[in-house]
Amino acid sequence: MEDKKDQTDNATPPIDTTPKVTGIGGIFFFSDNLQATKEWYAKNLGFEINAWGSASFESRDIDRPDEINSLQWSPFKTGDDYFSPSQKDFMINYRVQNIEGLVSKLKENGVTILDNITTYDYGKFVHIMDAEGNKIELWEP
Repeated sequence: MEDKKDQTDNATPPIDTTPKVTGIGGIFFFSDNLQATKEWYAKNLGFEINAWGSASFESRDIDRPDEINSLQWSPFKTGDDYFSPSQKDFMINYRVQNIEGLVSKLKENGVTILDNITTYDYGKFVHIMDAEGNKIELWEP
């Protein structure tokens, strides 16, 4: 009987595929002086700026400790079109699971979807607008 109990305890829990946000994937904001901003964060806060002009922070998922998550920090030149049509000076990237299901749910709820899901080697992306006019980037790694 103990063998059966041990096998049950070691069973892998079912994978959750509920369309939802699972974390923050990035923080993006406008900067009037990109180089000075990057240098300030490097000098004062120890940010390691990579070749793309951003910093990357890695963490582990508490429920799946083998999974490494990444959060991107990146300043953009003030007025960059990447934040359009939002008039805000920041954008948050949310890490999601089941991006297709989430986009379907958002459409049903009347949320403005700005583009189609685009796939890259590092994940799938789509952009939406929230009720306050903030552009949000959704990313499924």
